[in-house]
Amino acid sequence: MPAFVQDPAVEQIIGAAIEVHRELGPGLLESTYERCLSYELLKRGLQVARQVRLPVRYKDTEIDCAFRVDLVVNGDVLVEVKGVDRLAPIHTAQILTYLRLSNARHALLFNFNGLTLKEGLKSFVRRGTALPSQSR
Repeated sequence: MPAFVQDPAVEQIIGAAIEVHRELGPGLLESTYERCLSYELLKRGLQVARQVRLPVRYKDTEIDCAFRVDLVVNGDVLVEVKGVDRLAPIHTAQILTYLRLSNARHALLFNFNGLTLKEGLKSFVRRGTALPSQSR
């Protein structure tokens, strides 16, 4: 299990994903989990953008390489949703690419196809990222 950074938004995202997985179980299409997770996050008061275009900046030109992040939460947490037998290295490479190309501070990779979500959860934090204030 990856070590998670103490971050209230990330904790809410993980909680919402667990709720979606408990409600729907494994075996559905990724788009179903993505839409339901988006709904659950909005219900919890988070800002959510779906299928966010992520261009590559090459020299002085923005190049569309057809990268799309499943969800961007609160403008700086990337969420990638999978429904596969098991996560493969290509899935990690994909989310790390998105993290590198974006200004996001955190990225979460969820595989909803397992019996529990815990076995299909990976967390990535941009190096040198300061944690948001945790004052309550």
